[in-house]
Amino acid sequence: MVYGWRTSDGRLLRHTRVSTHAHIEHPDSLRMSDHVFVGHFNFLDASGGLSIGEGCQITNHVSILTHSSHHALRVCGRGYYGHPRPPGYRQAPTEIGPYSFIGPHAVIAPGSKLGRGVLVTAYSYVSGTVPDFAVVQGQPARVVGDVREVDRALLQRHPEMSEHYRAWAGDQA
Repeated sequence: MVYGWRTSDGRLLRHTRVSTHAHIEHPDSLRMSDHVFVGHFNFLDASGGLSIGEGCQITNHVSILTHSSHHALRVCGRGYYGHPRPPGYRQAPTEIGPYSFIGPHAVIAPGSKLGRGVLVTAYSYVSGTVPDFAVVQGQPARVVGDVREVDRALLQRHPEMSEHYRAWAGDQA
């Protein structure tokens, strides 16, 4: 685990931790905020533009994608290699909102946009837009809950944390 992460433009994210066993493809196209945790054996594809918000936790064996060639490979076969823009090739920026949690073995498809405080359960396949504070689960992932229910109970037991929670969650807390 590397404590502290230097961005492609030279900024030091002092509170970010990235596993030495994670692979980041095209780190120059990765926009990452501080207080992020990237666990072991993850694949972060930033080739199409990847944004990871403050406080995100990306557990282990997660794939976050910004491109997909599986349609293009099937359609083009051997003609795929060397083709300037193979039909079916998809590339789109992916965004992970602040303080989101991505469980083990989850896949985030190209072009997905996760809101603030999203919880992606283990083994989920996320494609598309996920609203703030949603709990998503399944293949394909569907909204199954709201993290604020658990957060409210925890904040009642620890009211001293309310100010910190509201600082990132805003009026929706």
